[in-house]
Amino acid sequence: MTEAILLVGGQGTRLRPVTVNTPKPMVPTAGVPFLAHQIARAAAAGVTHIVMATCYLAEVFEPYFGDGSDFGISLEYVVEDEPLGTGGAIRNAGRRLTGGPDSSVLVFNGDILTGLDIAGLVRAHESADADVSLHLVRVEDPRAFGLVPTDPDGRVLAFTEKPQTPEEIITDQINAGCYVFRRSVIDSIPAGRPVSVERETFPGLLAAGATLHGVTEDTYWMDLGKPESIIQASADLVRGVVPSPAVPGRRGEYLVLPGAEVAAGAKLSGGTVVGAGARIGAGAVVQGSIVLDDAVVGADAQVSASLIGARAAVGERTVLDGTVVGDGAVVGADNELRAGARVWCEARLPDAAIRFSPDA
Repeated sequence: MTEAILLVGGQGTRLRPVTVNTPKPMVPTAGVPFLAHQIARAAAAGVTHIVMATCYLAEVFEPYFGDGSDFGISLEYVVEDEPLGTGGAIRNAGRRLTGGPDSSVLVFNGDILTGLDIAGLVRAHESADADVSLHLVRVEDPRAFGLVPTDPDGRVLAFTEKPQTPEEIITDQINAGCYVFRRSVIDSIPAGRPVSVERETFPGLLAAGATLHGVTEDTYWMDLGKPESIIQASADLVRGVVPSPAVPGRRGEYLVLPGAEVAAGAKLSGGTVVGAGARIGAGAVVQGSIVLDDAVVGADAQVSASLIGARAAVGERTVLDGTVVGDGAVVGADNELRAGARVWCEARLPDAAIRFSPDA
């Protein structure tokens, strides 16, 4: 049996207004809450017991996922009254683990989409007899991440959190947010106070001579910290760029959920998702976007790389490119929103109110 802890306590402030009503891991991605993809992939890799560490909007998780039986796993929930940080959350959830001190425990961040070979990471951890193993990926610009250099055998040499100077960028390998812990290491994390696994636990283990093993796998990896990342991840899941057993339909250019209406002449492409009860008007073009449940896209609108919230409405001929429209918002006809624009939940934007280009 392999156990896992799933860290889902973050508020997702960088994603507002997407996360005003929905915690980041529950944002619909390729037709289901993002967490469904993580749980389904973990179950497919042989994980049988998951402890979900929740905090922000904790009450929304259990009604959806229940006891995990729909995914073929056992699922438990631990709620933090006050945020405990990554290490504190792992320690707090660790109370519900059932394995012995030398058992392997997977730890997933609830905002990472990856094509990682999960079972392969566990095998590498156990063959290295490591105290902790970390999934590492290579990125072109590592400044926004934690750097993890390793020796030729994969042994971790140091941790540098978000380097500030060129001299600090000593590797392009970053902490990819998935770990395997020896159970006894989890039990050694201080209880009852905030702990950062990246800034305190890992450097402390390294200084104490523990064996930390890095597994660098060049696979699909996406940090869902920004709206454009969630939109891209959803499109990649729909198109099958990264596999997930949880996608509720065939892989292809679009996914239309039951109860949605797409008018004749509308064009969907690029991994677009149209949620249950949503309506797409005649002549509308929707590319690589997420249209959530009960939203309306008017006739001849053009929507690209955007997210339209639940119950929101986009007027006729309006252009959205790289835009987020919050739940229940109304964007009137003949608007043009681009380049990261965010319309807050329940806001009302009149017809022809905003443009990014002059009239033709």
